[in-house]
Amino acid sequence: MKLISIISPVYNEEKNVSLFFDELSAILLQLPEYAFEIIFVNDGSNDASGDEIEKLVKSHENVKHVEFSRNFGKEIAITAGIHNCNGDACIMIDADLQHPIELIPEFINKWENGADVVVGVRKTNSGEGIIKKVGSILFYKIINNIAEIQVLPNATDYRLLDRCVINEFNRFTESSRMTRALIDWLGFRREYIYFHARKRLHGEASYNFWKLLKLALSSFISLSLLPLKLAGYLGTLITLISGLAGFYILLGKYFFHTPFASTFSDAENLAILIVFLVGIILMSVGLIALYIANIHAEVINRPMYVVRKVSNKIENK
Repeated sequence: MKLISIISPVYNEEKNVSLFFDELSAILLQLPEYAFEIIFVNDGSNDASGDEIEKLVKSHENVKHVEFSRNFGKEIAITAGIHNCNGDACIMIDADLQHPIELIPEFINKWENGADVVVGVRKTNSGEGIIKKVGSILFYKIINNIAEIQVLPNATDYRLLDRCVINEFNRFTESSRMTRALIDWLGFRREYIYFHARKRLHGEASYNFWKLLKLALSSFISLSLLPLKLAGYLGTLITLISGLAGFYILLGKYFFHTPFASTFSDAENLAILIVFLVGIILMSVGLIALYIANIHAEVINRPMYVVRKVSNKIENK
């Protein structure tokens, strides 16, 4: 019997934990051909979430409670759940009941039909503010123009991972991460399930504006080297423009005596020279950034390649 791990990050969800578990249990009972383990990752909650989870642990053998010493953030909580799961596949789902639990059988069906990753994509989000909506559009526009991978807009952490994906994901060592972007970086065969996010019943969303902004900036740095190289690009542009302007003024004022070039004072000529030198400095910073980019790539220690499977004629006999 295949084992499937359900991973749910929890932060101040004391009123939702039992409701989530009851609804989840009702769905899992419809899938008797699978065994399930349910992993709650308590991300340093300061309410009674931990007590509610402990009640479930004492009354259900398949419930596991991973409790952090403090709040480390949702991305790390999901990572801890993946590290601690034993299933042939895992499904990540929020405990706030916004992800439709009734879609779990569909996730499993797509997995059984060959998908290594099944991604939940949000069509609409009840109660989403205009600032968050606009910010989300801008984030995906920017990240998909500068990153080496394409991140599907509105893709969520509600997704299923096959064991081969879990094993490769566990090789990542970087601490500043956007979990779903790293899963996208891995590749693998994937399918998509589109859904309408429910309205939160109790509590408040743990991701406020500043946390989302921090996650976005971390994603830009993690998935793209463009921010690091930006100084070099800017320096090249400044040097080119100021160099051409200075060369034109030098020839026009002192050799060809053109009227326009002659209008520039010595102070203005000095300013152009300073801008030119600033451009040279920025180009030098950009050159250093190329070396830093190589150091960055080595430090995050991502695998050079990812193997889905290896087959040969002898092994298949």
